[in-house]
Amino acid sequence: MHNQQPYTTEKVREKAVLIGVDLYQSDYDFDSTMAELDALAHTCELEVKGAFSQRKNYMDQRFYVGKGKLQEIEDFIEFHDIDVLVTNDELTTAQSKNLNKALGIKIIDRTQLILEIFALRAKSREGQLQVEYAQLDYLLPRLMGHGKSLSRLGGGIGTRGPGETKLETDRRHIRTRMTEIKRKLSEVSAHRERYRQKRDQHDVFQIALVGYTNAGKSSWFNTLTDAGTYEKDQLFATLDPKTRQLKLNDGFEVIISDTVGFIQKLPTTLIEAFKSTLEEAKRADLLLHVVDASHADYKAQYDTVNDLIKTLEMDTIPQIVLFNKRDLHTGEMPVTNKPMVFVSAKDADDIETVKRMLLTQMKQQMSYYETRVPSHDADKLYQLKQHTLVTRLEFDEGAEDYIVEGYKKYRK
Repeated sequence: MHNQQPYTTEKVREKAVLIGVDLYQSDYDFDSTMAELDALAHTCELEVKGAFSQRKNYMDQRFYVGKGKLQEIEDFIEFHDIDVLVTNDELTTAQSKNLNKALGIKIIDRTQLILEIFALRAKSREGQLQVEYAQLDYLLPRLMGHGKSLSRLGGGIGTRGPGETKLETDRRHIRTRMTEIKRKLSEVSAHRERYRQKRDQHDVFQIALVGYTNAGKSSWFNTLTDAGTYEKDQLFATLDPKTRQLKLNDGFEVIISDTVGFIQKLPTTLIEAFKSTLEEAKRADLLLHVVDASHADYKAQYDTVNDLIKTLEMDTIPQIVLFNKRDLHTGEMPVTNKPMVFVSAKDADDIETVKRMLLTQMKQQMSYYETRVPSHDADKLYQLKQHTLVTRLEFDEGAEDYIVEGYKKYRK
């Protein structure tokens, strides 16, 4: 009896090998995209046993990598008993099919891996619908002739080696489901729009946190609003739009939203799918761009985020750059041509510095006003302190009223 294996609830992790093609003409830093692929794989609970890369002018149309490299990979798979091969680029249907045939194991590309994490992380109804839509959109053109390589995408589609008629039925189901998801999403979106218009009517100033995945946005969101958002050292820890109230300057209420992290090589289908999580950011009056200054590649991450901001037509929104993790940074102090602070979310003085910086920038986007409020009108005073940025409040004994100066939001 004593020889029995102890019972364990621990999930057996699938063994994976990563492969990437380093193109001579590429816009990306290859090593950092491979390091990210490794982090994505770990977030997906894969046990990475090794990584292969090949420097080429172009990707192999049939197998993504060249024949010689494929043989090396095949030997490695056999020796280490690998379950999954993960590629650093989105594969064509043919590449995925050929790799699956040649190697006999599951083939997953970068897009699928990101989708998988999105599926694990999405908590809100809207987030879940967006993920499902992106997965189906990815799956539809790839249904033909797939063996077991699609088994990681739920629903068992493509896992039974279906015949032609089965495929047609699958396709029809997918299209129907996609139409249904679109309808549900537009309902959610309409509800959110109503909520937003309400906020706009009240001239609420809106700040959105943006930044590279894992830069520390959620930490700052929590620090500024004292809210316990999921905060973990993982990629894409936040997927759903989180919006909370932030009180500045003794009662002035602004809205702050946390957004999904940006990443290099974010596939266009995913940008599309997560426009909704960035809708809050698109409507913002100010972007608070959090950068992990302790990361060796923080400059590239900063550029990636700004490129995506441009793609999403958000580059006209004023931005404060918050170079984060000052306590872990080494080397020269980061610089940028935008208003910036160099801080740590763990430092109480730094938190005040960020709040002061927010107020300074907000004033530049608001219109100055001065008014007098009768001393008996306490409601009016409270309202001004809540909805405008009051910079002077004095009681005039002679006139028995309050002199109020401050800034209020321009009407858009």
